[in-house]
Amino acid sequence: MSAPLFVRELQPDEREVLEAGLRSPSGFVVRRCQALLHSSTGATPRQIQAVLGCSDQSVRNALRAFHAEGLGCLEPKSSRPKSAAKLIPDASLEPLKELVHQTPRAFDLATSVWTLERVAQVALAQGLTPCLVSDETIRDAMKRLGVGWKRAKRWITSPDPAYARKKGQEIG
Repeated sequence: MSAPLFVRELQPDEREVLEAGLRSPSGFVVRRCQALLHSSTGATPRQIQAVLGCSDQSVRNALRAFHAEGLGCLEPKSSRPKSAAKLIPDASLEPLKELVHQTPRAFDLATSVWTLERVAQVALAQGLTPCLVSDETIRDAMKRLGVGWKRAKRWITSPDPAYARKKGQEIG
């Protein structure tokens, strides 16, 4: 069994900041300050967890964060994964836009209407994406291009020679 984790000796200015943090409107800051102040009195994470009503792992996380960052640990951090990156880089957006302005039949598809799934499949085949991406990834890429994707757009056409007349787009 490892030795209990305690906070290092607090400096007077650090103690003032932690005591002021007890009156913070943020529950995160209040909980961290409580855990650090209790630990400075010699309480173990298990004892602190019983007093605060949180897990002992949360107390350990607060103590480790204080050792690593100092008072910076009182600022809530982003919960977004650091590895989360766009699967379709900005450099591939324009070729993707050009792709959807062509008929799907040009890519040996048996339809004249693009769906997000079909765009994802063709983008993979054309090398615009490193792997088969989800519909939402394609929707996000279209949004970054300024193209809303709720349904098939007017620029999608049929191979029927009378298509424009049937759709009322032909003048005369």
